[in-house]
Amino acid sequence: MNNIKITFPDNSVRSYEAGVTAIDIANSIGPRLAKETIAASINNNLVDAFLPINDDARIELHTIKSSISHDILLHSTAHLMAQAVKRIWPDCQITIGPVIENRFFYDFDIDVTFSDSDLVKIENEMQKIVEENHNVSRTNLSRNEAIKFFKEIGDNYKVEIINDLDPSENLSSYHQGEFVDLCRGPHVPTTGHIKYFKLLSTSGAYWRGDENNKMLQRIYGTAFFSKKELNKYLNFLEESKKRDHRKLGKELSIFSFDDEVGSGLPLWLPNGGVIINELEKLAKETEDRYGYHQVRSPHITKGDLYKKSGHLDLYKESMFPAMDIDGTEYYLKPMNCPHHHKIYDASPKSYRDLPYRIAEYGTCYRYEKSGQLFGLMRVRSMQMNDAHIYCSEKDFKKEFLDVCKMYLEYFDIFGIEKYQMRLSLHDKANLGKKYINQPDLWIKTEDQVKKALEEGGINFTEIPGEAAFYGPKVDVQVWSAIGKEFTLATNQVDFAIPRKFDLSYTDEHGNYKTPLCIHRAPLSTHERFIGFLIEHFGGDFPLWLAPVQIVLLPISDKYLNYANNLKEKFVDRGFRVKLDDRPDKIGAKIRQSEIDRIPLMVVVGEKEEKDNSLSLRRRFIAKQRTFSVDNFILDIQKEIMNRSLPNRES
Repeated sequence: MNNIKITFPDNSVRSYEAGVTAIDIANSIGPRLAKETIAASINNNLVDAFLPINDDARIELHTIKSSISHDILLHSTAHLMAQAVKRIWPDCQITIGPVIENRFFYDFDIDVTFSDSDLVKIENEMQKIVEENHNVSRTNLSRNEAIKFFKEIGDNYKVEIINDLDPSENLSSYHQGEFVDLCRGPHVPTTGHIKYFKLLSTSGAYWRGDENNKMLQRIYGTAFFSKKELNKYLNFLEESKKRDHRKLGKELSIFSFDDEVGSGLPLWLPNGGVIINELEKLAKETEDRYGYHQVRSPHITKGDLYKKSGHLDLYKESMFPAMDIDGTEYYLKPMNCPHHHKIYDASPKSYRDLPYRIAEYGTCYRYEKSGQLFGLMRVRSMQMNDAHIYCSEKDFKKEFLDVCKMYLEYFDIFGIEKYQMRLSLHDKANLGKKYINQPDLWIKTEDQVKKALEEGGINFTEIPGEAAFYGPKVDVQVWSAIGKEFTLATNQVDFAIPRKFDLSYTDEHGNYKTPLCIHRAPLSTHERFIGFLIEHFGGDFPLWLAPVQIVLLPISDKYLNYANNLKEKFVDRGFRVKLDDRPDKIGAKIRQSEIDRIPLMVVVGEKEEKDNSLSLRRRFIAKQRTFSVDNFILDIQKEIMNRSLPNRES
């Protein structure tokens, strides 16, 4: 047999017989490495570790320590689960089983509704298949072979999937024991590699997400390479349940939904109104410092504007249907951008007017399918912390860096310690097709964006080929206090729209120039950001953001007058105060205040009235302290003014 040369990431080269696998190569280095090898990249193509290599190649081994391997494990566990379900309910049909955020799911066409006891039954069967330790194998199929095979086994869903694929796409199936599924792979080498898994929940799901299709049964699950990792993730899920913004939003009277109002249209309750006002106050103060002008735009607009902006061509499915007003089509605005361009164009601009920064908390409306609505995270009505910056090429880098600095300021205020900015770049091969054909401007703009991010010490990764049509963009990812990932916002650079709207300014020589446009929304929408904050803080908002900052707890009715006097003083100072004047014992009042997550509990009784003082209990701090009323007011004013994070005992 011929020998082939295998090149490793460190550029070292070894010789092997043709037909060697990644596992064989790993074993030649060490048995432990072979045991931990899940897959490999051959000439940058991700493949199964058991795939024969017949030609010279560059190899990178993926072990249990890599995120790539974890995704492979998750998908392999989805197949394992599908195999177990087929064993228990042979007549069911399997559909698709993708990987999603440390989890997987699989949808089944089956005549039963899965119960918790069914999940236990499926897990037990999965464990049997693991112990059977089936080898996993791959078979390449032609389109006709695949259709014929899945028709013969009665898998109509797979036949539909194949028929919808590009005819040129390579097809393959994966086999383990009696189980076969259409799949691109790769997979773990054996079912014995799957040891630590848990089925999490079930739900209904329409085939392909279309409510006109049949309702299927979905099972969610997770898997890890160690018991410790699995337990850590399960604990994370439990904490996430406790912090779920839908649950806490209801318990804390922040927002609600009502069927008579409509799906995806949140009603902000008084407590939610407070949070919104405080966020807008923060944003406007910050934007004032950075030189923004506050503007307002209407909720409906003629369709012609959205034809001009391109929204009717690109986003019509996400827009509500047109309204006929006096024979003219009007639309609810899906975004503020076209209106801001019109505001810029409302008066002539010279280089002295640039950078021209305008900001708005504008309400927008987008038609989200009912199956996609999710609490505050996916809604149909949203208030956006929106802004556009119109600037020259000379000012562009500084303006972009200032936007990044604004993000970092907000991260510091809200205690967001982990974040990432994903810089999406263009692909020059697609200029004039996927991207506006201005190669020099692309290169110059992307270079300046990179430099701005680097100079600002911004944590970012480059994503080639994912830019918007009109310019590079930065998607902002943040992680909550418990490590849950959220997509917060997108910063976009746009050098197409200013030309579409014929925006211009005169330079110092009197020549007309086209400005660049930066679109930013660092606080996202009220809906998404407040949903994030509820989960990030677990409902325990910092004092400046808390709907009720202070609750007054008189020990008995005898001290109600003193408590009312304190309330008047606190309200005069701008504090948000509640007086608990119920005839309950002080212990019951404290417990209720804890349930309501009120940061400051002020206990007053005989001693406090006599000394013109108060006894303070803080959330998460066991020791009760006594303050004079004046000192308390000064301390709290300072804490609110500084927008300090919640105090906790270490």
